[in-house]
Amino acid sequence: MSIKTVSIQSPGGSNCLLPSAHSLPRGPNVETLKTVAGYVVLVYVLMLAALLGVMRQPVLFGQVMSKVPRPLFMIIPLKPLWFLARAGHLQVGDQAPEFSLPTVDRKTRVRLSSFRGHKPVVLIFGSYT
Repeated sequence: MSIKTVSIQSPGGSNCLLPSAHSLPRGPNVETLKTVAGYVVLVYVLMLAALLGVMRQPVLFGQVMSKVPRPLFMIIPLKPLWFLARAGHLQVGDQAPEFSLPTVDRKTRVRLSSFRGHKPVVLIFGSYT
C-alpha cells in the first residue's frame, strides 16, 4: 500500500511532506462492525437466557441479582422476563395445586385438598402491609 503525500510550506519557508487525508488508515470496516455487533447481541441473549433460568429459582435469583451491577438494570428487561419465568401452567377452571400450610398455632398443618368437596376456598395472594 502506498501512502500519498501532500507538500506544504512551513512558516519558516521549508517544504514538509504530510500524508494526504485519502491515504490515512481508515477505521474498522463494516464487516468488522457487523461481526462485533453480532457477538454483542449473542452475549446479551445468552445473558438473558441465563437470567431467565435463574429467575425460576427464587433463592438463587436473589443471590445473582445482588451481584448485578446497577447500570445493567437499564438494559435488562426485568418485567417481561419475570412474567415469563413466573408464568404458571394452570388455566382457568383447573384445580389448584396441592399444598399445605401450618395453622396459626403452628401445631398442625392444613392441606388444600381437605376442603375439596366440602367448602369453597378462595386463595388470595398478595401483600396487606
